[in-house]
Amino acid sequence: MSLSGNAYAEDAPRLFSAEDVFELEWADDPQISPDGKRVLYIRRSNDIMTDRTRAHVWLSDLEGRVHEPLLAEHGSYSSPRWSPDGSRIAYLRRVKGRSELFVRYLGSGRDALLNSYAERPTNLTWSPDGNALAFSMAVKKKADKLIKEPKKPKGAVWSKPARLIDRARYRTNASGFRDLAYDHIFILPAEGGTARQLTSGDFHHDGQLSFSPDGQEIVFSANRNPEWELQSREANIFSVNIGSGKLTQLTDAPGVEASPRISPNGQYIGYLQASNAQEPFVPSSVFVMDRSGGSPKELTTGLDRRVSNLQWLSNREMTFTYQNRGENLIGAVSLGGKRRVAVKGIGGTTVGRPYVSGDYDAGPGGALVYTKGSAYRPADIYASRNGQTRRLTSLNEDLLAHRDLGELREFTFASSLDGREIQGWMITPPDYQPGKRYPLIIEIHGGPHLAYGPHFSAELQRMAAAGYVVIYDNHRGSIGYGSEFANLLKYKYSSPDDFADHMSAVDWAIDNGFADQDNLFIAGGSAGGIATAYAIGLTNRFNAAVAAKPVINWVSKVLTADSYISQIANQFPGPPWEHLDHYWQRSPLSLVGNVETPTMLITGEVDYRTPISETEQFYQALQLRKVPSVMVRIPGANHGIAGRPSRLNAKTDYTLAWFEKYRKDEDTAQQE
Repeated sequence: MSLSGNAYAEDAPRLFSAEDVFELEWADDPQISPDGKRVLYIRRSNDIMTDRTRAHVWLSDLEGRVHEPLLAEHGSYSSPRWSPDGSRIAYLRRVKGRSELFVRYLGSGRDALLNSYAERPTNLTWSPDGNALAFSMAVKKKADKLIKEPKKPKGAVWSKPARLIDRARYRTNASGFRDLAYDHIFILPAEGGTARQLTSGDFHHDGQLSFSPDGQEIVFSANRNPEWELQSREANIFSVNIGSGKLTQLTDAPGVEASPRISPNGQYIGYLQASNAQEPFVPSSVFVMDRSGGSPKELTTGLDRRVSNLQWLSNREMTFTYQNRGENLIGAVSLGGKRRVAVKGIGGTTVGRPYVSGDYDAGPGGALVYTKGSAYRPADIYASRNGQTRRLTSLNEDLLAHRDLGELREFTFASSLDGREIQGWMITPPDYQPGKRYPLIIEIHGGPHLAYGPHFSAELQRMAAAGYVVIYDNHRGSIGYGSEFANLLKYKYSSPDDFADHMSAVDWAIDNGFADQDNLFIAGGSAGGIATAYAIGLTNRFNAAVAAKPVINWVSKVLTADSYISQIANQFPGPPWEHLDHYWQRSPLSLVGNVETPTMLITGEVDYRTPISETEQFYQALQLRKVPSVMVRIPGANHGIAGRPSRLNAKTDYTLAWFEKYRKDEDTAQQE
C-alpha cells in the first residue's frame, strides 16, 4: 500500500501554491560600482510572519564569484548608492515611521547615521567629490485657518478637528489625504549634520537630480507654473546653484521635460521630453541640449515609444528603457542619433501579474547591470559588458526548480472588430494533455495604457495550477505597439472595441482546441476590472466574472478619484457636466440591465483611484436585479489590493473559489 502511495506522490504534479507565494524572492534597483566590478541590488522577499515584503541590500561582483549580504539586519532598506570613489554606500532605512539616512564605510564595515527624518527622502544622489548628498523631501507648510477654534480645557477629550481643504490636489491613492507640503531639494554633508534646503516656493521638486562635474549645480525637473495643480503634462528643467540657491530655467517647451542627466564631461544635458497633447497616450523622446540649455535636439525621432530611465553610457552615448511588444528593452542612442538595442527582455520586478517591468544601471566601460526574469522566474541580476552576458544570481531555484509550473505559449490573433493583429499569451495547466479542452480564464490588464508580457505571474500560475488554461492579451490601448495602437481607445475606454479583442482571444483558444466553450471565465483588475464589468453587459458567454477594483460609473468616478485632473483632460472630450451622455455610454452601469453573469467584485476599502463606491454601485444594482453577486472588501487596502502576500493570495483564492462554484464538470457540459 505504501509503495503505491509513494509512486502516486512521485507522479503527481508539484503545484505552485499560496504558501509558495511567501517564499518568492526577486531582485530590484541594481547599482554598479564606479570601477565597474561590483553591483549592489535590493533583494526582496516576503515575510510570512509580518505579511510584508522585506528589502535587503546584497552585493555581487560582475564575475559571479562573490554574492553576499551587505545590509540584511532587521529592517527594510532602500536607495543604496555608491560614493564616487566606491568606498562608501549611502542608503535609507525605515524605522518606526521615520526615515534614517546612513553611510556604510566598506573598509571598516561601520555605519554612520547622518540624520533621521519624519518625511521620506527620495532621489538620493552623491556630489561628484563625495563630500555631500542631495535628496528631495517634503516640507510641510502651515495652512491658513478659516476659523478660530475655542480653547480646549485641560484634560478634555474632543473629536478630531474638522479638515479644511482648499487645494486641487489634496488626496492620493498611495498616501490618502495629503498634508499641505511641497517637495524641495536638500544638500547634506556626507559626514552628517544639518541638511540645507536649496529650493523654495509652493512647488514640487521631486524628480531625478544630477550634479554638474564641478559640484556647483544640480539640475532637476519641476512645474513651477502658477497653475501647476491643474496641469497634468507640464514641467521644465532647472538648475540650482549649490552656494547661492539661484534658480535658472533651462527649458520652456510646451509639455514635459524631465529626468535630466548631465554628461560626464559636463558639456551636455540629456533629458526626456513629451508633448502636452490631450491624448490618452503620449510617447516621449530622448533629447540633448547644451549645458546652458541651448540647442535642444531630439535623438530618438521615430521611435514612437514611452522612454524612461535615461543614463549616460559615455560622453557620446545614452541608454534608456522602452517597451516593445510585451518586453522591456534597454536602448542606446549616440549624440548623432544612431540607435541600437543594448539589452532585450529586462523585467521580473512585479510578481503578481505579468506586467512589463525592470530596472538597470549603466557603468564604466559600457557595462550594464539589470533585472531579468522569465515566464517561470521573477527577476535575477544580470550583467552585460563587451557583448558578454552573465547571470549573477539565482534567487528562486531552491523553490521554483521544484515546482511544475504552467507552460507559457505566445500567440497572435486577428480582432473580429477590424482584423488588427493582437498579441497574446497562454498558460496551460502543469499536467496539460494535448487534445483535451480545459476551463478557460481570460485575465485583462490594467491601465489601460500598460502591457503584459512573457513574465512570471504568481496569480496566473496559481490559476493554471487549479486546472485552467489562462490567456491574456495586449489589446488595443496597450503600450509597446506605437501611439496609433495605444490611442485606439481614445474616448472608448471601455467600449465594444476592446471587448472585441478579448472575445477574439477567447475564440482563438476555443478554435485551436485548448478551451472548453462551456467553461469560460473572465477577470481583470482596474482597467481590466472595467473591461470585465463592461463585457458581461454585452455577452452571457461567461460562466462567471471577477471584476477587481473596477470603474462602474464614469460620471461619479472622475470626480471622486485622485486621478481626476489628468483623466478628465486626457481621456475625455470634456468634463462630465458637458458630456454626460459620453460618460454614461462608457460606464458598465449603463449595461447592468443586460447582466446575467454571476459576478464577484473585489476592491480595497481605501482605494482612491477607483473608489469602493464604484464597486458598491454595481453590487447593489446586481442585487436589485437578483443576479448572483458578491462583494469582497479588502480592509486597509488602497488600489494595490495585492500589495501584501496575504492579499495577493486572498485575491487569487476568492477568484478561484467563485469560478469553481460555476464551473461545469465534464458530464454536465456534455449533457448540455
